[in-house]
Amino acid sequence: MIGRDGAVALTVRDGLAGLTRYFRDGGIETPGTDARLLLAHVLQVEPGRLIIMADDPLKEAALERAYVLGARRRDREPMSHILGGREFYGRWLEVTGDVLDPRPETETLIEAALRKPFNEVLDLGTGSGAILVSLLAEKGEATGIGTDLSGRALAVAEKNAEALGVGERAGFLESDWYAGVAGQFDLIVSNPPYIAADEMPGLAPELAHEPRMALTDEADGFSAYRIIAQEAPEHLLPNGRLMVEIGPTQGAVVAAMFREAGFDSVEILPDLDGRDRVVAGVKPRE
Repeated sequence: MIGRDGAVALTVRDGLAGLTRYFRDGGIETPGTDARLLLAHVLQVEPGRLIIMADDPLKEAALERAYVLGARRRDREPMSHILGGREFYGRWLEVTGDVLDPRPETETLIEAALRKPFNEVLDLGTGSGAILVSLLAEKGEATGIGTDLSGRALAVAEKNAEALGVGERAGFLESDWYAGVAGQFDLIVSNPPYIAADEMPGLAPELAHEPRMALTDEADGFSAYRIIAQEAPEHLLPNGRLMVEIGPTQGAVVAAMFREAGFDSVEILPDLDGRDRVVAGVKPRE
C-alpha cells in the first residue's frame, strides 16, 4: 500500500507477518497464534477480524506497541499475563502473575463435573477461580466456595466471579485445603499442585512467571492428593463426587488413593489428547 506521501504504508497483514517472524526467531512455539492475539489486543478487535482487516493500514504507534508487548512474550512471559486474561470454557477470565494460568486441559474437569447435577460445590486451591466460576456460570442455581492459601489469588477469583455474574453465589476463603471449611457439599473439585520438585527445572520457561506453590508441592507431586482424598468424605454428602485434575502419569496412583479413602465408582478420565487428566470418585451412600 502506498501512502499519500508516496511512502510504503504498512498494513495489518504486514504487521502480523512481522510479529510472526519476530516470535519464530525468538523460539516461541506458536508464533502465528501469539502474533494474532497480540495484534488484535493492540487494535482492540477480536482476533478473527484480522483477516477482514488484512489490507487496512496499520498505524506506526500501534505496531510499536505490539513490539513492546511482543518483547515480553519473547522473554517467555505467558500471553495471558500480557493480555490480562484468557478465554476459558467460553468465557474471559482475568489472569495475573498471582494465579495459575488456566489450561485448556482443565476444561476436561468442567465437562466431567457437569455431567451430573450438583447444588453446592467446593473448589480447593481455586486460584483464578476458573473451575468454580465456570461451574456456577453453567449451573444457575448452584452455589460454591473457593479456597486458596493466597489472598492475592482469591482477589483475582472474586473479580472473575463478579465479572461472570456469579459473585452472589460464590464465596472465597483463605484456607489450607479444608481448614476452616464448614458443611458438606455434593461436589468437590480441585486442580492442585502436582508437579514433583525434581521436575521443576525441566519445565517450560513460561512457568517461571506463575506462582510456584500452584505448580509444585515441593515433594513428589502427590502430597495434595493425599490430603484431598483422605479428608474429602468428611466434607461430602452421601453420593457426593470428588474430582481432581492430575498429571498424565498420575492416574493409577491417585485412583488408588481414592479407593483407599472409601470412594466408589473411581475412574480416570482422559483429555482431548487422550492423556489421563481427571480422577473422579463417589462417596458411598450411608
